[in-house]
Amino acid sequence: MSASVRLVFGDAREWRYIVASLAALVDEANFTIDPSGMRLRALDPSRIAMVDFNLPASAFEEFSCEEEVKIGVNFDELNKVMKRGRADERVILEVVGGRLRISIGGKAERSFSLPVIDIAGEELPLPKLNFTVRAKMLSDTLKDAIKDAELVSDSVSFDAKEDYLRVYAHSDKGEVEVKFTIDTGSLIEYEVDEPSRSTYPISYLSDMLKRAANLSDIAGIEFATDKPLLLSFELAGGGRLSYFLAPRLEA
Repeated sequence: MSASVRLVFGDAREWRYIVASLAALVDEANFTIDPSGMRLRALDPSRIAMVDFNLPASAFEEFSCEEEVKIGVNFDELNKVMKRGRADERVILEVVGGRLRISIGGKAERSFSLPVIDIAGEELPLPKLNFTVRAKMLSDTLKDAIKDAELVSDSVSFDAKEDYLRVYAHSDKGEVEVKFTIDTGSLIEYEVDEPSRSTYPISYLSDMLKRAANLSDIAGIEFATDKPLLLSFELAGGGRLSYFLAPRLEA
């Protein structure tokens, strides 16, 4: 890899949260870096979910990249390194001799080096979906609802009517229902083209929200009946983190 890459991110804790949010789904994947910024799109190993991440060059304190470069990383190892970062430190990412060097600078500068992995394959296209429900709510509010549903089931249904969005789970253990409305303030934005209902695996939603809620106070939810769900978060600096999750079709 001959191209020179040097990226400086001003908040090591926020970068740690970004890495953790990606590691929630993928084991290994390519960061694609070009003069416009950084992006990543990958499927989880079971191909049930996809993550799509982008961060513009302007979000970095320093961004040096003259041509497109792909940096394949093991996210378990990168996540371990970034857990060492704090909010009062900055992160420097450089590719040196076929390795990714991560420097975390505060009172002392610490450097870590990870191998760059050769990950073959074309960049995945985004799913083409027509959503009938679009909502925005506080990330923590949605995270709490999924935690409630997790008490009784391993799947959760999103049920959208004209004036409310319902999160519902049931099993032999019991039932859980959480309703969100504009009137109560639990929904910030809400659009419904038609009544819609779809069911998704809780473990994926829990992992996504546990990590991404640290990055954005607001979560966007879009879905349609028995179609994939889009869970999205706007990031500081103009970036975006999105998850697509396949539905669990009920018999």
